[in-house]
Amino acid sequence: MQHETEASLVGHEYEVEVGPVAHGGHCVARTEAGRVLFVRHALPGERVVARVTEGESTSRFLRADAVRVLDASKDRVEAPCPFSGPGKCGGCDWQHAKPGAQRRLKGEVITEQLMRLAGLTPEEAGWDGTVVPADGDKLPAGEVPAWRTRVQYAVDAEGHAGLRKHRSHDVEVIDRCLIAAPGVTELGIEKREWPQMASVEAIAASGSGDRQVILTPKPGGRLPIVELDKPVSVLRIGEKDKQVHPVHGRAFVRERADGRTYRVGEGGFWQVHPQAADMLVKAVMQGLMPRKGDMALDLYCGVGLFAGALAERIGDKGAVLGIESGKRAVEDARHNLKDLERVRIEQGKVEQVLPRTRIEEADIIVLDPPRAGAGKQTVRHLASLGARRIAYVACDPAALARDLKYFAEEGYKPVKLRAFDFFPMTHHVECVAILKPVAKEA
Repeated sequence: MQHETEASLVGHEYEVEVGPVAHGGHCVARTEAGRVLFVRHALPGERVVARVTEGESTSRFLRADAVRVLDASKDRVEAPCPFSGPGKCGGCDWQHAKPGAQRRLKGEVITEQLMRLAGLTPEEAGWDGTVVPADGDKLPAGEVPAWRTRVQYAVDAEGHAGLRKHRSHDVEVIDRCLIAAPGVTELGIEKREWPQMASVEAIAASGSGDRQVILTPKPGGRLPIVELDKPVSVLRIGEKDKQVHPVHGRAFVRERADGRTYRVGEGGFWQVHPQAADMLVKAVMQGLMPRKGDMALDLYCGVGLFAGALAERIGDKGAVLGIESGKRAVEDARHNLKDLERVRIEQGKVEQVLPRTRIEEADIIVLDPPRAGAGKQTVRHLASLGARRIAYVACDPAALARDLKYFAEEGYKPVKLRAFDFFPMTHHVECVAILKPVAKEA
């Protein structure tokens, strides 16, 4: 029941001047009365009519969509995807912006987060201010890179596949996702019905050609007869145990990066852009500069991507410890790196496992934490190990900035930061920060 002083403002429209971009795929605007709006489908400097999608009269801010553009930015283009726009699919934030403008907006978000949360200018963070497109993604305006190798489709009540609307459980039924990789599109998930399914996930591994479909039935739902090409593995999520059960083919896909093959089971993390894994390994290794005999840590190691790359470079006299919380990911990591005797993978949360190892020193460290970041406790522990270099891989610039502030408090500063646009058309961006102890500049 709403409080008597609250009144929903959903549906109200305001004519506003659009201000700067904000973290999350929207821009900031203010009504004439000074109310803050977070507006999607707008660009800085535009004048638009914004329709409220969330918020009450007592809310600190309102969420809104730009439903009419009165004065357009020079960076605006017509969205290539017919399912992109106010009230439609929530997957892409910047379909209406030129590719170069998308990267510039992401750069502005990184700059703002670094300054506000870490107190760092781009120069102080070792960043030149550019967001680099992935190899092959620098396309003209109006052309969409087909990069997403994993797409999770929601299924509506009639069994049609689609994608969720922004901040909603409602399904936007589609006939094609433009950012889906060719291998995903060829599976034809959108072209058939999925009765009694809650979701259908399609995976097209970029390095091996493996394809996989993962079905999650609704409560009591029965699996449909899946008639896909024989090379496609089909799995289902068990209704009671929530575990993966192979229906046809392998329970994993094979990915390639840095000259190695990695097995990735359902639930295991792998970068969704086909170029991301190789480009990140290159950036991390260039930043860490591993030496023969190094003691290295790979935290939040997933299926072992960075651990494998480190082990190849530090040689037989070095050692790598990887820590990962996911049970299946740990099994995959141990399988993937079984030929590397100097690699050990431990299962558990980093903040719990790392103290138990009683490791007191490390030469180099890479951490690739989840979206929430590593946190102050873990950062403090890592700084105490005296590593000469730390590589922080971040999928969220706000979490990165918060953790950089914690590192600064412990005597580490970034000397190099790189930003990559592995998620075109969305607000997401990947960063790699290289840190060194302040007292050891050499």
